[in-house]
Amino acid sequence: MYTIKINGDKEFKTDISSTSTHLTGTLNNTEFKADIIRIREGVYHLLKDNVSYNLEVVKYMAEDKKLFVKINNSPYTLDIKDKYDELLHNLGLDNLASKKVNDIKAPMPGMVLNILVAEGQEVKKGDALIVLEAMKMENILKSPTDGTIKKIAINKGVAVEKNQILIQF
Repeated sequence: MYTIKINGDKEFKTDISSTSTHLTGTLNNTEFKADIIRIREGVYHLLKDNVSYNLEVVKYMAEDKKLFVKINNSPYTLDIKDKYDELLHNLGLDNLASKKVNDIKAPMPGMVLNILVAEGQEVKKGDALIVLEAMKMENILKSPTDGTIKKIAINKGVAVEKNQILIQF
C-alpha cells in the first residue's frame, strides 16, 4: 500500500501490481485496470478506461521518495510513502533521518559578496543564502535544510576563513 501526494495537494491511497503490459490494483479503494506499453527508457503509453495517456518519468529522487513526471506534457510531482513511512510517521519517528544543522560554515577562504537572507527569515532546503567569492569564482552557499535564520555572523564585503561560522540556524 502506498500513499501518493500529487503536487503537495491531492492524496491517494493505492496498491498497484504490474506486468510488462498491465497495471492492476486499487486507487482510494476503487479497483482499476490499465494497459501500459514502454516506448523507451522512462517513457510509457498508458490506456485506462479507453483514455490514452503519455507518461514520461522526468526524475526520481529515491532518498526523498519524489517522482517528477509529465502526463500528456503536464508536469506533476509525486511524493510517495509506503507502509513503513506511514508506520514511522505514526510512531513519531519520521524525522530522525533528517540532519539537524545549526551552523553554515565557510567551505573555503573567500570574500562575502552578498548576503541573500536576513535574521529571522525562514528558508527551505536549497535556498540561496550567501554569495562567496573564492579563487575569482562566485560560489552560492545554499541551505542544507529547512529552518529559520537565528544569526548572521558576517557582513557583506568581509573576508572569511575556512570553517568560519557564517550563519546560525
